Amino acid sequence: MNSIVLEHICKSYDKGRVRAAQDISLEIPKGELFGLIGPDGAGKTTLFRILTTLLLPDSGDAYVDGHHVVKDYRNIRQHVGYMPGRFSLYQDLTVEENLNFFATVFGTTVSEHYHLIRDIYMQLEPFKDRRAGKLSGGMKQKLALCCALIHKPTVLFLDEPTTGVDTVSRKEFWQMLKGLREQEITIMVSTPYMDEATLCERIALIQEGRILEIETPQAITHAFPDKLYGMRAENMSALSKLLHASPQVASCYSFGAAHHVTLRPGADIAGVSSELQAAGVRQLETEEIQATIEDCFIKLMNHEPGSSHQDR
Repeated sequence: MNSIVLEHICKSYDKGRVRAAQDISLEIPKGELFGLIGPDGAGKTTLFRILTTLLLPDSGDAYVDGHHVVKDYRNIRQHVGYMPGRFSLYQDLTVEENLNFFATVFGTTVSEHYHLIRDIYMQLEPFKDRRAGKLSGGMKQKLALCCALIHKPTVLFLDEPTTGVDTVSRKEFWQMLKGLREQEITIMVSTPYMDEATLCERIALIQEGRILEIETPQAITHAFPDKLYGMRAENMSALSKLLHASPQVASCYSFGAAHHVTLRPGADIAGVSSELQAAGVRQLETEEIQATIEDCFIKLMNHEPGSSHQDR
């Protein structure tokens, strides 16, 4: 059974000039941890707002647990949990007051479904009398997740929950999500962080309102069609200019402390290295590397019909 279904969803803003969702279709089975991966402005939040009945699509249909997002919006609102990108709890209420308030709104109590939030709330309990606005970013995140879970939702929507949160809190948050999977809650999470994609069972890569690919993270990276090389040198700026100018190079972009490079058909890395060294590049280091989700995203994005991006 599918918990989430999107059928040819379209949504535009600014009288059609900004297309936030372009003919998007996908299915997410019950109990899956599904990631929507893409940069800011890709259309992630628009899809979340449609699925949580906060926004009407221009065309297409969407279902959550079999309920139509327009016709059955009341049922959906009672059975989903939603954590928007911005902290949206009551800043002047304490941790405990926020939890009790949201439990009351859904006609339940904190104690009734405490087992769902126990492991998370144990970290919040020392701060239960602190106002939500005075919590750290990581603690705000944990409180928001508790409030989204307090009525035992069947589907949980998390819109960029780790944006602006420190690395340790990000890791802790994803560990919490793994624990929630054991409760058979379907989780749809969006993130601009490509490294978080590998923590999902399946992902959809989205850019400019279009789905580029839907697959497991492993299948996407293993399907990368080219040999990929990481290149470093003493002067990275000079290396970049030479790589972009080389007729043997198909694509080149900065990736951390290195440049990730693919070659044109017939070119070989030894020839490129010799060319670079002849041009004065010093301390050149080259290695063949495994493509990451970000490499695959860039590859797919640059080959989208009508894309304005250039490989090089």
